[in-house]
Amino acid sequence: MRDALVAAAFQLFLERGYEQTTVDDIVALAGVGRRSFFRYFPSKEDVVFPDHERCLADMTAFLAAGDEDDEPVRRVCDAARLVLRMYAENPTFSVQRYRLTKKVPGLRAYELSVVWRYERALAEYLRGRFAGRRDGTLQADVIAAAVVAAHNNALRSWLRSDGQDDADSAVDHALGYVQSAFGASPTPSAPLAGEQPEDVVVVVSRRGAPLWRVVQEIESTLGRD
Repeated sequence: MRDALVAAAFQLFLERGYEQTTVDDIVALAGVGRRSFFRYFPSKEDVVFPDHERCLADMTAFLAAGDEDDEPVRRVCDAARLVLRMYAENPTFSVQRYRLTKKVPGLRAYELSVVWRYERALAEYLRGRFAGRRDGTLQADVIAAAVVAAHNNALRSWLRSDGQDDADSAVDHALGYVQSAFGASPTPSAPLAGEQPEDVVVVVSRRGAPLWRVVQEIESTLGRD
């Protein structure tokens, strides 16, 4: 019944327009009563975003299932990919919703409130991981906002392509900026068996020594067995 209500609503939105469609129109087309509609959706706006509550719950559970070994920034980036997956499950519906939301100011405001809830979930996770850090709360809030901004930039680009572009690649590229800016630097790997570690050369030179003298010292050192 939930899916039937969503299908009826979008059929009418496309035919008549969002503002001209009432809840009574939706339930009449779906063949159910008003009580059934409000059992699933608190308002007409909610029928436009029927999957976000589930996605938000999945994101919250994903973050809670992490452990201390998870790199925090990578974890929140992976959590954001759950939102992309939700959109990509039904590209046609996602594109229709994107077009509808662009036309209706009330829906844009509603969407912003949904986005803020995602951002808050990411920030709360990061605040827990950064507890005790100097400016830990500030870092958490800034990184959460950056993750949402990067994800949404790539998502909107995919929606503007009518769902034809590679959404995964676009989001991976965008979130890569966040990870490179805020993520932990990778730990240098140990040399493989049989592999010689790289030499590190330290040259101590007198202040004001000519450059050719410094180069000569380096060449002399590297030339030694």
